[in-house]
Amino acid sequence: MTWASDLDAGRSAAAERRWADAFELLARIDSADGLAASDLDLLATAALLRGEPRGSVDASSRAYAAHLAKDDPASAARSAGWLALNLIELGDFTNSVLWGARAMRIVTVMDDPGALAGFVRLAPAVAQLGSGNPAEAVNRFEEILAIAEVRQDRELAALASLGLGKSLIEVGAIAEGFACLDRCMTAVEAGEVAPEPAGVISCAAISDALMGFDLERAAEWMTVLEGWCSEQPQLITFSGQCRALEGALLLIRGAWTEASTAVELAMSRFRAGDYRAIWGAPYQLAELARLRGAFHSAEESYRRAGESGWEPQPGLSLLHLAVGRAQRAQDEIRRSVAGVDPFTRRSLLPAVVEIEVAAGDLEAAHRAVDELREASCSTPTPMLDAIVASAEARVLLAEGNSRAALVPARTAVEAWVAVGAPYEAARGQVQVGRALLAVGESAAAQAALGAAGEVFLALRADPAVAEIADLTGNRRSGALTTRELEVLRLVSTGLTNRAIGARLSLSEKTVARHLANIFVKLGLSTRAAATAYAYENGLV
Repeated sequence: MTWASDLDAGRSAAAERRWADAFELLARIDSADGLAASDLDLLATAALLRGEPRGSVDASSRAYAAHLAKDDPASAARSAGWLALNLIELGDFTNSVLWGARAMRIVTVMDDPGALAGFVRLAPAVAQLGSGNPAEAVNRFEEILAIAEVRQDRELAALASLGLGKSLIEVGAIAEGFACLDRCMTAVEAGEVAPEPAGVISCAAISDALMGFDLERAAEWMTVLEGWCSEQPQLITFSGQCRALEGALLLIRGAWTEASTAVELAMSRFRAGDYRAIWGAPYQLAELARLRGAFHSAEESYRRAGESGWEPQPGLSLLHLAVGRAQRAQDEIRRSVAGVDPFTRRSLLPAVVEIEVAAGDLEAAHRAVDELREASCSTPTPMLDAIVASAEARVLLAEGNSRAALVPARTAVEAWVAVGAPYEAARGQVQVGRALLAVGESAAAQAALGAAGEVFLALRADPAVAEIADLTGNRRSGALTTRELEVLRLVSTGLTNRAIGARLSLSEKTVARHLANIFVKLGLSTRAAATAYAYENGLV
């Protein structure tokens, strides 16, 4: 191909959102002969979406200089404005401020900057929000949105609505904030937003919906994001974050096998260059491992998530609780709750209730329940209603008021079933079972605990299976079958389920079922504990 045909092919690839092809072609021309200003902007976009953010920064900075050299200040201001926004994402706040100032200086001397007058204010407004001053950020984003509406710039309106929505949520105007997120997601779905802002908006909106316990919005917006990603198979950036968010939703829905696939894909896309998945991919991997009792793997994944600069909460505190470190769990969740904005605090409160009850501070647990109840009254969602009922039942049980706990526990089960969250519904059944045992209704309790146990076994939720074994009195009471003994012996050698299956000519799923039965019969929750039991009892 000639240089000109390569350039045309690169431009076409970018227009068709074939980002790998666009990046390869444009980068080749750039390294050999250099690119014109507008093509450098294309290269910057392709580099960013292929997971090469530093290459994108370099191309954008050169595009800025080239636009100025061509006496095109409007394009130069746009390049500088995008640079300022992208540098915030990369954590380079000093250079973001410098590029934002350059963009602002250009626009200030323009006779009629149009929508650019709003665009160059985006990065300073985002910085204001990130610095912990959401009230001032609300004012700034409202000003930008007003400019976008006057100038009829739908993309700028969508970006301003995202910033305004997140700012309103942080100041406690949650319903108004989500209305803004509805608006910007409508723009994404309608194709009114370019690829990079579309990814930013979608991932941010879904993340906030999950934090706000709004599964309906999260699922609806997840469909938009998945469709957007599937139309761009060469996309790297945002693809891992998309899979991590999908994994979080699937975990709630009880599709843990699919969630495992999603989070593994998220990790692979993170390793391929999706820097935006630096927290979500390892955090969701850790969540699945914690729920299944792979505590060592969970702790390592939480550690990796923490390297992003964001705390891996509430998962890490719940892990501490699961392995018997109640005091540490309490200390860490209290520190986390004290240092975050009200919206993030609200998302941590269910874990606060669980940990404070386990640590014995029922007064603190009561306060957390009251906060959750207040949140449910102001911005109700079906999931939040279920959370409140579960939290109320947990505190009443801890107080010894078991008969009163039956009402919210049963309400929680019904609410979780309606939400479509089988694991949480089964945890609600455990609360019902505990309450029934305490009031002497043993047969009804066994029925509730048995129903919960079936769900936990199907999900391979080993710690929850062990809890059922304790409550039903089956701890270390069931005789292992010959096949279960074979599986236990092989587990004690360190083999994975797949390797054990190959050794015994069983499917990996069948091995997992045998292992779950072993855990129930022996009252164990981890492979390490099963290994120790095998050695202690002379089975190996």
